[in-house]
Amino acid sequence: MNNKVLHTKLIKSEAKRLGFLSCGISKAEFLEQEAPRLEKWLKQNMHGQMSYMENHFDKRLDPTLLVEGSKSVISLLFNYFPSETQKDPDAPKISKYAYGQDYHFVIKEKLKQLQEFITEHIGEVQGRAFVDSAPVLDKAWAAKSGLGWIGKNSNLLTQKVGSYYFIAELIVDLELDYDVPVTDHCGSCTACIDACPTQAIVDPYVVDGSKCISYFTIELKEEIPSSYKGQFDNWMFGCDVCQDVCPWNRFSRPHNEPLFNPKPEILEMTKRDWEEITQEVFSKVFQKSAVKRTKFSGLKRNIEFLK
Repeated sequence: MNNKVLHTKLIKSEAKRLGFLSCGISKAEFLEQEAPRLEKWLKQNMHGQMSYMENHFDKRLDPTLLVEGSKSVISLLFNYFPSETQKDPDAPKISKYAYGQDYHFVIKEKLKQLQEFITEHIGEVQGRAFVDSAPVLDKAWAAKSGLGWIGKNSNLLTQKVGSYYFIAELIVDLELDYDVPVTDHCGSCTACIDACPTQAIVDPYVVDGSKCISYFTIELKEEIPSSYKGQFDNWMFGCDVCQDVCPWNRFSRPHNEPLFNPKPEILEMTKRDWEEITQEVFSKVFQKSAVKRTKFSGLKRNIEFLK
């Protein structure tokens, strides 16, 4: 067995031990197919007020500009599908990914452990870890690494596990054994397009980010346009509609990461509890949560908009 194959086996085995759902590896090179797509998406202003999407255009497409001398992109998936959801059917809804502790910190810690393992068992390997926090097209890399295909709702989909997982990367200066992409299995299904409450999926595989409920409830800092009143399907933070209706998500299984278990209040609070939420309750319930991104004022704005 040559070194490339041996090192790849070691890394994938350790990723599994650390709790990652799967691990795929691709060559660190310019994303030729993504370049025109990203350029067109930005030109059509589908990023809305997410101006950071315009920054570092070259770095988004070329990992060697992010990590000097990089040779491989190690893509990893981590399950977050919960075993139970909010109890009150009338309560404003939170996207499932935000039920537990902020995934950035939880997964970053696991990537750090994987990096330490690589150093210990393979040698001095230079690299950087990324969890949805830098100009990295994580879905494109995961698809290139054979972990799934990008579906019509622009999420990464995987046949046996659906799409309720986080995507993370380690970009390293180590040559490894590369995986190949899988085929698209969306077929003629249009469930996500038909179900999107704000018609944000403007074409199959194209999501207008500026029309997405997640954008309005998390990214948009000013007032939500009144023209969208009554179209939010009761979502106050994020939105799972295009994932909930995806047939592949019938294969989702609950995660076993204790840090992603929700605080009881998140599941038990009633519609009235949410409408009367105070800064104190917000700070307690969302102490280490991704929901803190929208701040108390943002969450109150979202809840008010749903009335």
